[in-house]
Amino acid sequence: MRNTLTMSDRVDYRLDLAEYDLETARVMLKGGRYMYVGFMCHQVIEKLLNVKVNGERPPYTHNLELLVNRSSLDSPDYSR
Repeated sequence: MRNTLTMSDRVDYRLDLAEYDLETARVMLKGGRYMYVGFMCHQVIEKLLNVKVNGERPPYTHNLELLVNRSSLDSPDYSR
């Protein structure tokens, strides 16, 4: 069966998941589950970066640096 989701549908889906993950991070923060807060925030950033990948299917990776480099975002210059 062929995937019939449009690019817009995929973006909306990722944004919905990112919002859900962020709310989960808030709940974990209230409960003092700090390690999981960091994990969920990483998931939020990953999903948002996947939305910003330039018109191509995002790579299957959890490497935020790679996702930033493949995205349409300007990378910060840490060499200063």
